[in-house]
Amino acid sequence: MAAKKKSAPAKKTPQAKSPAKKASKAAPKTKPNKQVKPVAKATTKAKTKPVAKAATKAKTKPVAKAAPKPAKPAQAKAAKPSLLKTVKRAATKVAQVAATAAIKLLDSDAGRPAPAFDLTDEKGERVASSELAGKPYLLYFYPKDDTPGCTKEACDIRDNFARFGQQGLRVLGVSPDSEQSHAKFGQKYGLPYTLLSDPDKTLAKAYGVWGEKNNYGKKYMGIIRSSFLVGADGVVKKAYRGVRVDGHVAAVLEDAKTYL
Repeated sequence: MAAKKKSAPAKKTPQAKSPAKKASKAAPKTKPNKQVKPVAKATTKAKTKPVAKAATKAKTKPVAKAAPKPAKPAQAKAAKPSLLKTVKRAATKVAQVAATAAIKLLDSDAGRPAPAFDLTDEKGERVASSELAGKPYLLYFYPKDDTPGCTKEACDIRDNFARFGQQGLRVLGVSPDSEQSHAKFGQKYGLPYTLLSDPDKTLAKAYGVWGEKNNYGKKYMGIIRSSFLVGADGVVKKAYRGVRVDGHVAAVLEDAKTYL
């Protein structure tokens, strides 16, 4: 029975600790109250500030986009003069290309004395450069009698022969063909001017018109179609090398007004 009395006081110890537990549970109640207030302030600031920024951005952006619109008519007006300039430049380039294709002029020939010659014409008569002293003349070299290009050039000179006479210009055609070939050629087309025979290419070489040619990939030696405008003083006034037949006669007659 004495042992049962000693065990009874041990049950009272848990009851002594209960007030401390109550104190510990009550103490933390003050801490959350301090933390709740800053959280509430942060949330209100985060909500109000972005709204104000978004509102200002929404107001300024449409104003910046609407400003460049009136500049479009000015750009359209500026584009029209540029088109006119390009068209004018293209037209001048086309004219220059056409002129150089029709006539190739070497300025290095101008001003040098015309090479002397003494050859026979279509009648078998001798014609010397010394007989032409004091008179201007056109000396034109062509590859061969009665060929398409040479015939067209000869007939162009024939059709404008009166205009050459008005400027006091004598016309002499030169090729390696014989006197007989020249006679047939002249009679067939009614050529009213002199055709000189240069079988040894002596005069052609003196003028530098006997050289290498290229026809469809085939290279050969021949006459390079050329013309030389010689003044009354026996000096070359203008040279035309690699002549294209179209427009050549008109260009020579126009240049004769300036250089003779």
